[in-house]
Amino acid sequence: LLLCHTEEAAAVIVSGLRSTDVFVGESATFTCELSHPGVRNVQWWLDGTPLHNNLVTEISEQDGRIHTLTLNDVACHDSGTVTFRAGPLISSAKLLVKGISLLA
Repeated sequence: LLLCHTEEAAAVIVSGLRSTDVFVGESATFTCELSHPGVRNVQWWLDGTPLHNNLVTEISEQDGRIHTLTLNDVACHDSGTVTFRAGPLISSAKLLVKGISLLA
């Protein structure tokens, strides 16, 4: 549990990102839940690169509290650190994309 108090009644992270292992071609989903809505400047990053909503990257929010990032059809080079930032709050987790061995 990650709590970041910057002022009274400031939003906190109730449930942070969890590290995920997936295989090449699968989807990886990361979810971060905030204590209450209204936090501005929400942004997702992968290894320091800002992510934007598109066909491969789905960014959504529910009730302004539950923020979800889905990376579709991942490749090995997508492995790295996923970071969610909402104002002063930050949560990070590792994404490990595993190749499929043809020798197995």
